[in-house]
Amino acid sequence: MSKDLFSRYIWLIDTIKRYGKITREELNARWKRSPFSNGEALPRRTFYNYRMAIEEIFKVNIECNPSTFEYYIDEGNEHNESVTDWLLNSAAMSNVLSDSREISNRIYLENVPSAREYLSIVIDALKENHPIKFSYQPFSRLSANDDVVVEPYFLKIFKQRWYVTGRNVQEDALKTYALDRMKNVVLETTKFKMPEDFDVEEFSRDSFGIIFTQGEVKHIAIKTSAREAKYLRALPLHHSQHEMIHDAYSIFYYRLRITPDFVQELLSRGPQITVLDPPELKAMMVSSLKESLANYENLESNKPAAPAGPIIY
Repeated sequence: MSKDLFSRYIWLIDTIKRYGKITREELNARWKRSPFSNGEALPRRTFYNYRMAIEEIFKVNIECNPSTFEYYIDEGNEHNESVTDWLLNSAAMSNVLSDSREISNRIYLENVPSAREYLSIVIDALKENHPIKFSYQPFSRLSANDDVVVEPYFLKIFKQRWYVTGRNVQEDALKTYALDRMKNVVLETTKFKMPEDFDVEEFSRDSFGIIFTQGEVKHIAIKTSAREAKYLRALPLHHSQHEMIHDAYSIFYYRLRITPDFVQELLSRGPQITVLDPPELKAMMVSSLKESLANYENLESNKPAAPAGPIIY
């Protein structure tokens, strides 16, 4: 597929999603102003072919309301919509950046190394329900775990790393693995059957990051400065987030598990946030902050004494 044709698909999806509902006349008017048209309208047959290709590639349905003759995107469920948005954003960014090589030294992106080597293999395993076998080197061990066999249930990207969660066959337990800690990943020829009662949304709903089975679900309240509240509104920490706004501060409420990755996220916010509830989370924050402070106090007390006499350079 040519890059130009792919860009046309992205333009068409983005335009219809942006306007919500749009007639052929309105779409043509915007098409004429796009870089793809040479000032000409989009032929009806071409539009039809684009719709079919978009449905096949992106799983996005462009529907038509027969009473108003307006076109719109069939949103589907919320999760599928978020995956589609991610794919479209990635494709759009790729197209834009490929046209910007002359200023590449002035564009800085976050690196996601775990996507390069094994992501496609894991996606193939998800599509066909094949187990994967690999060696795994966790940060907590000096030696690798060899011949790990996992039936992959779902993928998640978190903090610039890809993770796969699935059933560890040897241990008969659900576990999560970082793709960048894997080696020698092999797609097994056998197949497994996903449990009929396993719901990915339900399984991950009350977790912040990639720790899904630790701890009980708690009601959490944090107080933030007015400035920090703006960041949390723009990028919520969790889908359960809701806010109570006060004059000089906000209180954000969540319903999720208290996991190490969530605690680390709160600590990274520094003095801009204060945990109000529950007491155990507040205690964890205080303990971690005291340990950090002790590190600096020990550093000061163990600092070598200044040398006596003049310093000669």
